Amino acid sequence: MKPIWIVDDDQSIRFVLEKALAREELPTRSFTHPREVIAALDDLGEDDPGNCGPQVLVSDIRMPGGSGLDLLEKVKARHPGLPVIIMTAFSDLDSAVSAFQGGAFEYLPKPFDLPRAVELIRRAVEESQREEVAEERMAAAPEMLGQAPAMQDVFRAIGRLSQSHVTVLITGESGSGKELVARALHKHAPRAGGPFVAINTAAIPKDLLESELFGHERGAFTGAQTMRRGRFEQAEGGTLFLDEIGDMPFDLQTRLLRVLSDGHFYRVGGHSAVKANVRVIAATHQDLEQRVKDGVFREDLFHRLNVIRLRLPPLRERREDIPALTRHFLQQSATELGVEPKRIADSALARLAAFHFPGNVRQLENVCHWLTVMAPAQVIEAKDLPPELLPPVSPVPVTDTGDGAPIYPPSSVPAAGHSSAPQTYTPPVQGTAPSLAWEQGLEAEVQQLLSTGRRDVWDVLIRRFESRLILTALANTRGRRIEAAQKLGIGRNTITRKIQELGLE
Repeated sequence: MKPIWIVDDDQSIRFVLEKALAREELPTRSFTHPREVIAALDDLGEDDPGNCGPQVLVSDIRMPGGSGLDLLEKVKARHPGLPVIIMTAFSDLDSAVSAFQGGAFEYLPKPFDLPRAVELIRRAVEESQREEVAEERMAAAPEMLGQAPAMQDVFRAIGRLSQSHVTVLITGESGSGKELVARALHKHAPRAGGPFVAINTAAIPKDLLESELFGHERGAFTGAQTMRRGRFEQAEGGTLFLDEIGDMPFDLQTRLLRVLSDGHFYRVGGHSAVKANVRVIAATHQDLEQRVKDGVFREDLFHRLNVIRLRLPPLRERREDIPALTRHFLQQSATELGVEPKRIADSALARLAAFHFPGNVRQLENVCHWLTVMAPAQVIEAKDLPPELLPPVSPVPVTDTGDGAPIYPPSSVPAAGHSSAPQTYTPPVQGTAPSLAWEQGLEAEVQQLLSTGRRDVWDVLIRRFESRLILTALANTRGRRIEAAQKLGIGRNTITRKIQELGLE
C-alpha cells in the first residue's frame, strides 16, 4: 500500500500521527514544509516504480515553508484524484472553506481527537482506493476499436504474434495509436506478467537519453549521487517500448544495436555487463528507409528492428470507425468529469466522418473532450462541433439600407479601386496564431446588436466573452477549475464566482 504523506512543521503532530497510523498498519512519510512535498512529487515517475506516491496527503494549513492551500492547489493540478486533508486551527475555518473550494477531501480542526483523525484518514484511503479501481476499470475498457479492414489486419497481426517474443516495428502517423498497439502486443504475449516500460526517445535531451535507457553508476557524472537503473533494467522480464525511434541520436543507435545483438549493456560509468531479458517494440512516424539513405539512421539497426513491421492506418483510412470511437471517447470523457455522457446526432457524426483529422485518433479524442464540456445540450448537433470542423463562414451583411445595398462592418468595407466583394470573416483555427479575423467578427456582432436598438449590448457581449473564455479553459483542463483559473490568470474564487454568475454549472 502507498504511504500517507504528512506535512506539518510541528514535530509533535507528525510524531503522534505516525504512531497512530502505524498501529493501524498504515505506512507514512513525513515532511516539514510544502517545498519538500513538491520536490518529492517531482521525483515520482514511471522511471522509478519503487518510489511510491501518496495514498492520501494530510497537510497543515499554515507553515513557515509555505501555505497548505497553495500546496493543495499544486497537488490537485498534478493528481486530481488524490484525497487531501487540511489540518487547521479553529480560527482558520474561513481558510477551511477555501480548502473545500480548492478540492480538499476534508478538513481536520486542531487540536484534533486522535481516533477521529485516524478514522478520517481511513475514509480518505478508501476513497483513494475507489479512485484507483475506477482508473483500472477505465484501463480495462476497450483500448482499441475498429471494424475497418485496415484495423482488422492489425488485430490479426497482434493475434499471430501473441505467442512470440520477436521484435516489432510499428509505423504510423502521430496520434494514430502506436503505443496502444504496443501495449496490446505486450498484454497478449508470454511476457504479459512482466512490466511494460515506455520511453519517447524524441522527448528526452540527448545528454540524458543514454542514462535513461541504460542507467548510471554512482559518480558517473556530476549529480549522479546514487546508482540508477535505466529503462532496460526496469523492463526486465517484460517489454520495452521505444517510441519515435527514428529520432534517436546516431551514437546511441550503436549502443542499442549492441543490446539487441548480444543482450548485454553497461550502465553509464559502469564496468560490469548487465544482461537484458527484454522484448523490444519500436515505433516511428518517420520513413526509416529514407533516414537510412540520408545517413542519420543505422542500416544494421534498422534491420534488427524491422523483424516484424505493423503499419497502423491513419484515421482517414478507417472512417467507418469514427462513430464507434466518438461514442467511446464521449463516454470516457464523461466518466473522467463525473457527468452524464452526451449523445451525438447523426448529422454531427457525418461531419466528423468527413473531416480529414490530421491529428488522427488523438485529435478525435480531444474533440470529444471539448464537446463534453462545451456542447450546450445533451445531444450534440453538427453546429456544436469545434470551429475547425465546421465549414467556412460566408460573409453576411449586418443590416440592409432599404435599397438592397448591404452594410458591412467597418473593417470589411471594400477599399476604393478594389472589388466590391466584401472581405470574408474566417474564424481562426484552434492552435494557430491570433489574427484580426475574430475582431472583425466582433465588430460585425456589435453592429448587429446596435442596429436592433438594444441598451444592454455591453452586458450581453461581456457575458458571452467571459463564458467562452471559462468554458474553453475548462475544456483545456478537463474540468479542473483551479488549473483553468491558473491558465487564465485569475483566482480560484473568481472563476467559481463567474461560473455561478454566468450559469455555467
